[in-house]
Amino acid sequence: MAGTKGKQQTVRDMILSLGLIGLAAGVIYLFIPHDDHAPDLKRVDYRVELLTARRAAAYPVAAPEGLSDRWKATSVRYQGDPYSAWHLGFQDPEGQYVAVEQSTQKAADFIDDASQGAHGTKATQDIGGQTWQRYSGGRYDALVLKAKGSTTVVAGTASFAQLTKMAEALRMG
Repeated sequence: MAGTKGKQQTVRDMILSLGLIGLAAGVIYLFIPHDDHAPDLKRVDYRVELLTARRAAAYPVAAPEGLSDRWKATSVRYQGDPYSAWHLGFQDPEGQYVAVEQSTQKAADFIDDASQGAHGTKATQDIGGQTWQRYSGGRYDALVLKAKGSTTVVAGTASFAQLTKMAEALRMG
């Protein structure tokens, strides 16, 4: 019987230790500050990159004009090799992501990349006298404009209404 009492005491000690560890973890969680909201993204000025891209690209580079200050530009880049590619990322007034992407890359590959795997639908929209095709699914929804020599994609986590606002604001230069 002496061996049984030792095993019971070991199990009891282990349970007490686990309880103390759980209590300590709870206290630490309560007293260490943690922030559950998304970080505030820094606004970027894309004017210099836009001028550079417009000089270098073989197609009219798109950028929005006339959007409210609540649209925050958050990322910009232009790549010239192996194909020309323009990227301009925004946070819309509702906190969602919207990107303007343009490239001379093969349209199917570029659209798949820019839309994060969205698939073409039969739905189209007339925006500024041009026919944009809707893409849906994947990580983003998108509006796609295929032009001679380049493809323009407005994609993101935002609603189609917000994607349309961005597409309407685009000026090709």
